[in-house]
Amino acid sequence: MPLLERGPLLATLGALLGEAGAGHGRLAVLSGEAGVGKTALVQEFIRSVGGAAQILLGACDPLSTPQPLGPLLDIASTEGGEIQSLLEAAAPRARIFAAFRQRLASARQPVLVVFEDVHWADDATLDLLRFLGRRLEPLRAMLVATFRDDEVGPTHPLRVVLGDLATAHAVRRLAIPPLSEQAVGVLAKDSGLDAGALHRLTGGNPFFVTEILASPGSRLPPTIRDAILSRVARLPKAAQRALEAAAIAGPRVEPWLLAGILGEGDARAIEACLSSGVLSAAADGLAFRNELAREAVLQTIAPPRGVMLHRRVLAILRGRAATPDAPARLAHHAEAAGDRAAVLRYAVAAADHARRLKAHREAAAQYARALRCADGLPPAQRAALLEARSYECYLAGQLTDALEARQGALTIWRGLDDRLKEGENLRWLSRLLWFLGRNAEAEEAGRAALAVLEQLPPVRELAWAYSNQAQLRMLARDSAEAVGWAERAIALARELGDAEILAHALNNLGSALMCGGRDPERGRAYVEESLRVSLDAGLPEHVSRALANLGSNCVACYRLAHAERYLDEGVAYCLEHDLDAARIYTMGWRAVLLMLQGRWNEATDVAASVLAYPQGAAVSRIQALVALGRVRARRGDPEVWGPLDEALDLALPTGELQRIGPVRAARSEAAWLDGDARRAADEARAGLALALRHPDPWFLGELACAVRRAGGLVDAPEAAAEPFALQLRARWAEAARCWSELGCPYEAAQALAATDDPDSLRRALAEFDRLGARPATAAAARRLRQLGVRGVPRGPRPATRANPAQLTEREVDVLKLLVSGLRDAEIAQRLFVSPRTVGHHVSAVLAKLGARSRTEAVREAARLGYLPPR
Repeated sequence: MPLLERGPLLATLGALLGEAGAGHGRLAVLSGEAGVGKTALVQEFIRSVGGAAQILLGACDPLSTPQPLGPLLDIASTEGGEIQSLLEAAAPRARIFAAFRQRLASARQPVLVVFEDVHWADDATLDLLRFLGRRLEPLRAMLVATFRDDEVGPTHPLRVVLGDLATAHAVRRLAIPPLSEQAVGVLAKDSGLDAGALHRLTGGNPFFVTEILASPGSRLPPTIRDAILSRVARLPKAAQRALEAAAIAGPRVEPWLLAGILGEGDARAIEACLSSGVLSAAADGLAFRNELAREAVLQTIAPPRGVMLHRRVLAILRGRAATPDAPARLAHHAEAAGDRAAVLRYAVAAADHARRLKAHREAAAQYARALRCADGLPPAQRAALLEARSYECYLAGQLTDALEARQGALTIWRGLDDRLKEGENLRWLSRLLWFLGRNAEAEEAGRAALAVLEQLPPVRELAWAYSNQAQLRMLARDSAEAVGWAERAIALARELGDAEILAHALNNLGSALMCGGRDPERGRAYVEESLRVSLDAGLPEHVSRALANLGSNCVACYRLAHAERYLDEGVAYCLEHDLDAARIYTMGWRAVLLMLQGRWNEATDVAASVLAYPQGAAVSRIQALVALGRVRARRGDPEVWGPLDEALDLALPTGELQRIGPVRAARSEAAWLDGDARRAADEARAGLALALRHPDPWFLGELACAVRRAGGLVDAPEAAAEPFALQLRARWAEAARCWSELGCPYEAAQALAATDDPDSLRRALAEFDRLGARPATAAAARRLRQLGVRGVPRGPRPATRANPAQLTEREVDVLKLLVSGLRDAEIAQRLFVSPRTVGHHVSAVLAKLGARSRTEAVREAARLGYLPPR
C-alpha cells in the first residue's frame, strides 16, 4: 500500500536529521493511535536516509512485565562491544547510559536511533529516554521514539517523562493523524468498497483500512478482529498453527525459535504466513504486521493448546545461552505454562536484575509474579520474597502494595516466633503507615517494634527502631524527644559501624533541630552530614531523603534560596535513580516554594504534576494541594476549595502540625480573601491550637497573624518568627523589608498593604498587580481611594494591559487549544496535565472572560487580542 498523507512528517524528520548532522542532536517523539502507521513511517524515513546516517534499531515488547532496557538490548545484540558487556554484567545504569551516549558522540557519521513502542517501556528505558533527551543537543545523533498515544493516559509513566522533557531544546513532538476520507478513497479505489463507509468504520486508521482491503472477495466485516481472523482462516491449517506459535512466542519471534516450536518439517507453513502478509520478516526475526493482529490470533487459541505452546517455548529458551533479558522472558512463559518451579526461579532472577538496574516498578512486578507461585516455599523464604517486594514497591511509590506485602511478611515471622524479624517488620510497617497518612497506626507499630527489640541484645534492628522513633517524634514536632531518640540511634549505629542507620538518624536529628526552630543552622549541618554519609556509602534512598528534608525544612523556615538548591538537586537525583516516591514528595514541597516566591504559574504546573501521580502518598499530595489552593485564592481563580478540602481530609488523620498547619493557614487566607472573616478566624484558630501544643515559630506566627487579620483577638506568641512577630506588633514597614529579604513578594506586599501610608499602599498595589493577585489588588486600590488618593487606576495598569483578562500563561495555552475544538482529554494530552486540571483552567478562562460557553470565550479572546481575528 502507498504511504499517503505522510509527506510533511517525513520532511520534518528529514530536517531534524539535518540539524542533528550539524551537531544539534534531536529527540523526535512520534505518537499516534495503534495502527496509525508509526512503524511504516519510520521505515520509510529510514529508507529515505539511505547511507547518510548509521541506523540503530530497538523496540519495547508488551510482556506482562517489561524487560529492563529492552531497546538497548536489541541494539547491543547487533552491535556488541562495550554496551553489550555492560548489560551482561548488570553494570550500574549510570555507566550504561554514559557508555551509550559516548557511543553516539564518537560516531564518524550521523547516527539515527529508533526506539519503537516506548509506551511498553520499563522504568530503566524511560530513564534512558529522559537522560538522552537532555544530553543530545551537542551530538550528531537523532533519536526517534514512537508510542501509542491512545494507551498513554495522564498517569502513565511515559507521560511523566514527556512532561519532564517538555522544555528540553532537543525534543520535538510529532503526531501522526488518521487518514482522511480522500486518502481512504485512494486506497480503496479498486476494491469495490464505499470509501465513506470504510472511513467511518475504521476512523481512518491505516492498519484497519489495509487489513480490510487485504481480504479480497469477503464482505466488509463488522470488526477489525473479524477482518484479521478471516485472513487467517484462509491459510492452510499448518500455517494457522504456525501463527499460533508465533503469537505465543511474543511480538517478535526468532526463526530458530519458531522452527523449534513447529519442527523442521513446517518450514512451508512459515513461508505461507510470510507470503500472505500476516507475518513479515525483519532483521531480528519474524513479526506480525501489527500487535492487534497478534492479539486477535491469541484470542483464538484454546487454553490447553496455549499452555502446551508456552511449555515448548520455555523448553527451547532454557536450552539457549543466557542473556540479560532471558529471566524476564522465561518467567513470562513459565507462568503461562503453569510451571510454578520455573516461575520462582526466573521471576526472582528477573526481579534481581531489574533491581540492580534500579527499575523498581519492574522488580516489584516480578517479585509479585514469584509470590503467586510461592505457596510451596518454606515460610522463611516466602517472607523474604514479601520483604523484597515491599521494599521495591516502597521505592516505586506503590505504598499500599508495599504495606500489604510487609504485613504478610510480619504474619509469617510471628508464626515462626522470630522476634528479630518481627521487630524489623513492625518498624517497616510504622514507616509505610506514616507515608499513607495513618499516623496513629504508625506510632503504635513503632512502639511495638521497640517493645520486641529491646528484649533482645543490641543489634542493628534496634538501632533502626530508635531512629524510627526519632523520625516519628520529629515529624510530630516533639523536637526534644526526637533529639533523644536520634542520639541513641547514632550511638548504636556508630558502635555497629552501620552507615545506613547513621545516615537515617543524623537526618532525623538535624531535621528535629531545623523544623522546631531550636537551632536551624546546626540542624542543617547534621542533615548535610547525613547526605555526605549516604553519598559515600552509595545509599540512594537516603541521599534523596536528605535532600528532601533539607529542602522541605528550609521551605518551612523560609530559607528559600537554600531550599531551591536542595529541592532541585533532589528532583534530579530521584529521576536519575528511579525513586518515584521521594521525587513526588520533593516536588510537592517545590510547589510550595514556587508559590512563596511568587512564581505562581510554575507552582500550579508542578502541583498538577504531583496530583496526577496515581499512587502519590498523602504527605506528598497535601503540599501540592496547599500550593494549588493558595495560588488560586491569591489570583482570584475559581475552584479554590476543592484542593483545600482534599488537603484537610488528608491532613487531619496525620495529627501533625507540619501537615495541618499549612492547610489551616491556606484555608484561613482563602476565606479572608473571599470576604468571610468569621470562617477565616475559625480556620486559623483550629491550626493555632495545635501549634501552641507543638511550638514552632513559623507556624505559630502565621496562624496567630491569620487570627488577628480576620479580626480575632489573640495574644502575640513570644516564640513567633521575626516577620510574623513584627506584623503582630504592627511594625509593617519592618515586616515588609524582612519578607523581601526572605524572597516572599506577596507576603511583603501584604505587610505594606496593612498600613494607611499611601506610598506603602502604592508599592503594594504595584506588586499585587505584577503578581496577578486580583483580590489583593482590588483591596489595595479601594483603600487608597478611601484615603482620598487620586489617580488610582480602576483597571489594569499599563504593564498588564496587554493581558486585559489577567489570564495566566497556562490559561492562554488552554485557550489557544480551545480554538481547535479540542476536548479536555485532548488538551490534557497536549499539555501533559490531567483532564481535571484542564477543566479547572477552562472554568477559569470562562470566568475571566465573562463567557458562558467555549465558543463565546474564543470570540471574546479574539476581541481582546489574545487570538488573531478569525
